[in-house]
Amino acid sequence: MSGHKVNKSIQEINEKIKTGDVVVVTAEEIIDIVRDKGPEKAARQVDVVTTGTFAPMCSSGVFINFGQSVPPIKASKAWFNNVPAYGGLAAVDCYLGATETVEDDPLNKVHPGEFNYGGGHVIQDLVAGKKVRFKAIGYGTDCYPNKFFEKTVTLDQLPYAVLCNPRNGYQNYNCAINLGKKTIYTYMGTLKPRVGNANFCSAGQLSPLLNDPYYKTIGLGTRIFLGGGQGYVTWFGTQHKPGVERTEKGAPLTPAGTLFVMGDLKQMDPRWLVGVSIRGYGASLAVGLGIPIPILNEEIVQYTAVSDDDLFTQVVDYFQDYPNGVSKSYGQVSYGDLKRGMISVNGNKVPSFPLSSIVRAREIANLLKEWITNQTFFLGEPQFTLPC
Repeated sequence: MSGHKVNKSIQEINEKIKTGDVVVVTAEEIIDIVRDKGPEKAARQVDVVTTGTFAPMCSSGVFINFGQSVPPIKASKAWFNNVPAYGGLAAVDCYLGATETVEDDPLNKVHPGEFNYGGGHVIQDLVAGKKVRFKAIGYGTDCYPNKFFEKTVTLDQLPYAVLCNPRNGYQNYNCAINLGKKTIYTYMGTLKPRVGNANFCSAGQLSPLLNDPYYKTIGLGTRIFLGGGQGYVTWFGTQHKPGVERTEKGAPLTPAGTLFVMGDLKQMDPRWLVGVSIRGYGASLAVGLGIPIPILNEEIVQYTAVSDDDLFTQVVDYFQDYPNGVSKSYGQVSYGDLKRGMISVNGNKVPSFPLSSIVRAREIANLLKEWITNQTFFLGEPQFTLPC
């Protein structure tokens, strides 16, 4: 960090947390502080900036050990409330994916499907302490002779359950429109014909990776708010694509970085892990995610001072272009305009709607601020930061 007037370490900030001297502000609060005091004074005054996002994050799920039966079983297939889990791991280990649908779901046979229950809903039910019906089948071996196992379980009764999400916290994402003549149903929600609406999915100035655009403080071992508990960044996520066009301040103009995150499901809260039904598309899981950004120097604090009007995304057609793999933008829009509820596309005013909850994102940033201030959350030292 040579060349910077301010030079802090994560260890020094953790010592401030221990002594109660730490200064923590949210990603919204830091904007005015940097504007009023300048980056150097802001970096001296503030130690941590907290971020947050709450939105559907499809690439999520849970590794579960469901415990042995008597006689023992090597489960080749497993179900939770009739939602299939992947059993090809070990005798009584499985992975329950957030987007898996209940086995008898009609899917889109009657279009648009409702997808009322899936893996994300099972995860929420488990975290809420509800009873879940578990079933497993095996083909039988000499050491695992049982071929069928069924029981009712709660999260407390499961020997092991860890939330393991291969792609969360997308750094920016498309603004979706429909240029066609009929309503379409997508993972970006329902899109009305002839550009009747524009849907977006980002917390903007509160979003974790938009406050550290070059991943200078985020990497393997970063401690985070995850699903209402404490988790960790364990790798970069699938589809991590940092080498995109960016603004002068480093903010990506298209989808860029992603995070692989993990945490103990038994510490989590159903308010921050919510099963989602996306009409005509499928089931998912809304995940609460928050990352503290340690203010190590002026450069970092300037990144965190980014506002919605400094952040941009591309307008993409989901009727013809997206399903055919055509990469085309119908305009660049700011998150300021998106959050104000109206954007311009081809000279026409279009109402914009968020899939990401700004209210919940703000609540996560404030909760994380409270945890750090109350000495219940300390910063994790990344072993290496994400590839840039």
